Amino acid sequence: MGRGRRFGAHHHPGRGARCRWLTEPGTWEVHARVERFVEPALLLVLRGGETHGYDLADSLAELAPDDPVDLGNLYRLLRSLEAEGVVTSRWRDDLPGRVKRTYGLTDEGRRLLDTWAESLRKTDETIAAFLRRYEEGAAK
Repeated sequence: MGRGRRFGAHHHPGRGARCRWLTEPGTWEVHARVERFVEPALLLVLRGGETHGYDLADSLAELAPDDPVDLGNLYRLLRSLEAEGVVTSRWRDDLPGRVKRTYGLTDEGRRLLDTWAESLRKTDETIAAFLRRYEEGAAK
């Protein structure tokens, strides 16, 4: 079902896209998402080894199929992470096709990935507690 008319859509100021819509009276559509999930997903992909932008985008699409990544935003994020010392990049002419810029994870990037993983574990525990309580209430 398309998003169609939005009745009383909820929006968090400064947080980007909406997360829930009343598509018609009595019918909600919700997109539950982790804010900035693309960053830890990108670091996880890069932990697997050096790669280039299109392969990164494909791998990110596998990790978060409901949250497509815009290539322009991906390259801006990569440049920002490189400026922070989290990733490195280099031009490669030894790969098939045109010369490609590849990206790799630094030791600082691995530490950041570890921190993201811990934060996501805590979020996972919070969500699991919510779902347990939800299921307990549904059984009554």
